[in-house]
Amino acid sequence: MDATRVLLDGRGLVESPRWHGDRLYFSDWSAGEVVAVDLDGRDEVVARVASLPLCTAWLPDGRMVIVSSPDGRLLRREPDGTLVAYADLGAPGWNDIVADGRGNAYLNSPGFDLMSGAPYQPGSVTLVTPDGSVRTVADGIAFPNGMAVTADNSTLLVAESYGHCLTAFDIGADGTLSGRRVWADLGDAAPDGICVDAEGAVWYADVPHRRCVRVAEGGAVLRTVELDRGGFACALGGPAGTTLFIVAARWGGTPAELVAPGSGQVLVTEVDVPGAGWP
Repeated sequence: MDATRVLLDGRGLVESPRWHGDRLYFSDWSAGEVVAVDLDGRDEVVARVASLPLCTAWLPDGRMVIVSSPDGRLLRREPDGTLVAYADLGAPGWNDIVADGRGNAYLNSPGFDLMSGAPYQPGSVTLVTPDGSVRTVADGIAFPNGMAVTADNSTLLVAESYGHCLTAFDIGADGTLSGRRVWADLGDAAPDGICVDAEGAVWYADVPHRRCVRVAEGGAVLRTVELDRGGFACALGGPAGTTLFIVAARWGGTPAELVAPGSGQVLVTEVDVPGAGWP
């Protein structure tokens, strides 16, 4: 097992890790909080939004956007900490978000309500451009989860949890997606949150298999970090970009107990290749 240490403990369903400035930002879905934590474990709640899921991204101008899933809105956090409307998504039911270097934000929707027991329907990806316009740019995705954009803004990667793969799209000048392809077949893995590194490999977190895995295009496994609980998402950051942050919790899997209370952790381990792209 790779050497990992617990940076923060005692949280709920932790998700959406993003390194920004000199801190890691993540969401505690159970508490409805966006939290910042430094490398010494000092944490601060920076936003409260009653949303499940509760995912975030950073725009190029340094402001955070937060998905308010139940009311179908994308919020922007101002420098003074207030939240303002950024885009109307038109309907509830949103999951992850990534913003690229041009200010385009990609959000995905699972297509069905997993926790209510609703029948499976494929999901989609929606684009929000800097002028606030909203349009669907991909569909037919088998439970879209984590997303990442390569450093050159050319490729969007989507984790298909039910498809057991990472799917790639070419990003056009206007943000439109094309050239859909399987970037990596992951066997029986259920990829959740993802990030990209400077060698073009992808780290993905896996809840049922309790691990975080680095893969090359095509699916070759390059490194595995074993966990003692479900891995929900991962992000690269830290001073050198080589700190892998993993958010993990013990999965309960029922509407009453998504994760075991207090089992949510932020873990850190050092890797060889720094992060690149977004998030």
